[in-house]
Amino acid sequence: MSQNFKSYRSGAILIVAGGIGAFAVALYAYLTPLTGITGTGGSLLVIVSSLLVAAAGFIVALVASRTGRNALRFLIALGILGTAAAAGFLHQPLIIAAMGIAAIGLVLDCMKPARTAQTLKGAIA
Repeated sequence: MSQNFKSYRSGAILIVAGGIGAFAVALYAYLTPLTGITGTGGSLLVIVSSLLVAAAGFIVALVASRTGRNALRFLIALGILGTAAAAGFLHQPLIIAAMGIAAIGLVLDCMKPARTAQTLKGAIA
C-alpha cells in the first residue's frame, strides 16, 4: 500500500510544483523591468491562474469521491492549458515548461486506481 500511496501523492506534488514554479516566473516577469511584460494584465492573469492550479493540486490530493476528483481533474486540465497558452502569448517558455510539469502530474494522478484514493487516510469523502 505504501507504493500506491507514494504514486498517489506524486501526481499532486507535481501539479503543485508546476503551479508554484509558474507563479514564481510570472511574478518575476510582472515585477522586473525590461522583461517586456512588466505590469501587464496578461502576466497578472498567469500569476492568478498558476496559483489556482497549485491550489487545485492540493485539493485533488484530499478529495476521495470519484466524481469530485474527475471534475477537479478536468478543471486542472483547463487551467494548465489556459495558463500555458497565455504564457505562449507572453513569450515565457519557463512558464510553459512549468505547466508541462503540472500536466505530467495530472497524468500521473489520472493513472491512479479509484479505490486507492478512497482508502487513503486524510481524504475528504
